[in-house]
Amino acid sequence: MAKRSQKVSSYAAKDIQVLEGLEAVRRRPGMYVGGTDIKALHHLVYEVVDNSIDEALAGACSRIDIVIHPDNSVTVEDDGRGIPVDIHPEMKKPALEIVMTVLHSGAKFGGDGYKVAGGLHGVGVSAVNALSEWCEVEVKRKGKIHFQRYERGAPTGPVKAIGDVAKSQTGNKTTFMYDKDIFKGDFTYRFETLVQRFREMAFVTRGVTINFLDERSDREMSFYFEGGITSFVRYLNRNRGVLHPMCYVDREVEGTGIAVALQYTDTYAESVYSFVNTINTTDGGTHLTGLRAAITRTINDYARKNGLLKDADPNFTGDDTREGLTAIVSIKHRDPQFESQTKVKLMNAEVQTQVQQVLGEAFGEFLEEDPRAAKAIAQKCLTSARARDAARKARDLVIRKSALESLTLPGKLADCSERDPNKCELYIVEGDSAGGSAKQGRDRHFQAILPLRGKILNTERARLDKILSNNEVKALISALGTSVGESFDISGLRYGRVIIMTDADVDGSHIRTLLLTFFFRYMSDLIEEGHLFIAQPPLYRVSHGKKVSYAYTESDLERIMKGLRSGAKRASLQRYKGLGEMNPQQLWETTMDPSNRTLLQVTIEDAAAADRTFNMLMGAAVPPRRRFIQTHAREVRNLDI
Repeated sequence: MAKRSQKVSSYAAKDIQVLEGLEAVRRRPGMYVGGTDIKALHHLVYEVVDNSIDEALAGACSRIDIVIHPDNSVTVEDDGRGIPVDIHPEMKKPALEIVMTVLHSGAKFGGDGYKVAGGLHGVGVSAVNALSEWCEVEVKRKGKIHFQRYERGAPTGPVKAIGDVAKSQTGNKTTFMYDKDIFKGDFTYRFETLVQRFREMAFVTRGVTINFLDERSDREMSFYFEGGITSFVRYLNRNRGVLHPMCYVDREVEGTGIAVALQYTDTYAESVYSFVNTINTTDGGTHLTGLRAAITRTINDYARKNGLLKDADPNFTGDDTREGLTAIVSIKHRDPQFESQTKVKLMNAEVQTQVQQVLGEAFGEFLEEDPRAAKAIAQKCLTSARARDAARKARDLVIRKSALESLTLPGKLADCSERDPNKCELYIVEGDSAGGSAKQGRDRHFQAILPLRGKILNTERARLDKILSNNEVKALISALGTSVGESFDISGLRYGRVIIMTDADVDGSHIRTLLLTFFFRYMSDLIEEGHLFIAQPPLYRVSHGKKVSYAYTESDLERIMKGLRSGAKRASLQRYKGLGEMNPQQLWETTMDPSNRTLLQVTIEDAAAADRTFNMLMGAAVPPRRRFIQTHAREVRNLDI
C-alpha cells in the first residue's frame, strides 16, 4: 500500500491550547451569551440588570436606572448593597475585581449573600466585561465611591476610592461599551426590545422601580407594579373579555417560592408565560409543565364532581383547558438548573411537583368558592373540546394521505424539482396575476409558488375548526406539510424558506398581517426556527436612458434621483402598486433572485408583546385598534386612497 504523501497537522502537547481567564469568553461568546447577533447584544444588558434585580429579590434594592448613551455605551445603576471591595482572603485581590474578571465567581453559589438569584452561573457580569471594549464600575459602599476600569476584560489599574458618600448610600453603577470586534453586524440596541424585558422584570419583581432612558432618541419609560404578576395578567388581558375574577396564589414549598396568576378570556389563543427568579424562560420547563398539569387535572376533577362532564364524556385534554387561558407562573428558587447559560428552559424535576401541588390546591379552592367562574371555565373547555373534535376531522381531510403515503398537494401549487427541504423555497403570493408572473420568473429547480385568492380568514377571531374549512388555509397547510395545531410537526416542513410576497399597498399589507397572525397562532415554531420571511419588492422603477434602477424605499429613490446626472435626459418614474405590474423577468431580478433580493426574516423577540399586539390589531375589541390608528396615523406612508 502506498504511503500517503499529505502533510499531517501536528497534534502534540504543545498544540493543546489553554484559554486563560476571560479569553475563553471572547473566543466562544456563544457559550456565554448565546452568540454575537443582536439577541446576544441585548443579552449583555440583561446580564447586568439581572444582578440589580437579584439585589431587589434580596430586599436590598428598590430602584434601577438604565441609560443608553449616544455612543451606544450603557449604564446600569442601582441602590443595592454594592459589590464588596475588600480583599478576598484566598485570592488576595479586591472582591470587585474578582467578580468582574473571574468566571464562576460571586455570592450566589452558597452562603448567605442571596436566597434566590437570576444570575446563577456566575459568568454574567464577567462575560459582559470580557465582551466589552471597555467597562467602568463604581461602587458606593461604607462611605466611599470605589472605581475600576477594564479594557476587553482586563483591569487598567487597581480598585481605588474616588470620592466620599453618606454611609447610608450604597449601590453599583456599571457602564460598558460592547466590543465591535465581536459584535460586527450592522445593528445596535433596540429601545422596544429592552422596554419589553424591563416591563417583564418589573411585573415579576413587585415593588421595584425600573427607569429606562435612551439618550439616542430621548425616549424614556419607567415601570413600577405593586400588583406583580396579577398586574401582568391584567396588562395582557386589557383588550380581551375576561370570564371571571383573577385566580392568584403565592406560597413557598420546601424553599421554593411559587406565584401563579391566571384568568380565562373569550379568545381562542393561549397566553402563558413562565419566569424563574425574574428570568423569562421562553422555552418553559418543569414549572410550566406543572402549571399545565395542575390546571387540566383540577378542571377535570371539578367538572366530574359537579356533573359538568357525564360518565360517557372523555376528559378535557390540555388543549381544551388552555384555550383562552392567560397565566403567569413565577418561581423563586435557590439553585435553578437551566438548559443553557441564556436561561430559556428550567430543568429542576422537583419544581413540577411543587407547582402542581400549590396550584392544584389553590385553583381547586377557587373553583369551589366561585361556582359562577367554575361554570364559565368548564363551559369554555366543553366548547373547545367540541371544536377540537370538529377540527380533528377537518384536519384529517386537509392532510389525508394517498396510498403511497405522500401528502395531497393543492392543485394551484407550482412545486419545485428539488427534494431537499433545506434548499427549497415557497413563495406565498397574493392573487393569480402575481402568481402567474412568479411562476414564470422563478427558478423552477428550488422555488415553489402558491398563489392565494383573496384574503384568508382572520385567525385571531376564529377557532381551528372554522379556520380549517377555509380553502386558502387548507391549501397553505397542505403545501407546507407540517399539519397544524396540536399535530403540528416541523420535521414535515417541505420548504426551508417560507416567503410571504404581497403587493406594496393597503390590501397587500392586510393579507401579510392575516398570514402572520395565522403563523404566529398556529405554527409559531416556523417563526422561532427561522423559516418565515417577507419579500421586499421594489416600490419604484427608475429608467434613465438605457439604465434602469429599482428603489425599495423612499430613501433609495432619493439616492437614485440624486445620482442621476443633471441636464441629461429626464428620468421616467413608475410606482409599483402590485406585483402583477412587473413582468416575470423584472420580478425575478428584483424580488426572487437570491443574489439581488432583500428578505426580512420574521422573528418573535418578545412573545408577550407579540401576543398583545396581534390581539389588539386583529381581535374583536375595536377601541384599542382605533386608538392605535389615531396614534400612528401620521406615520403612514404610501397610503392608497
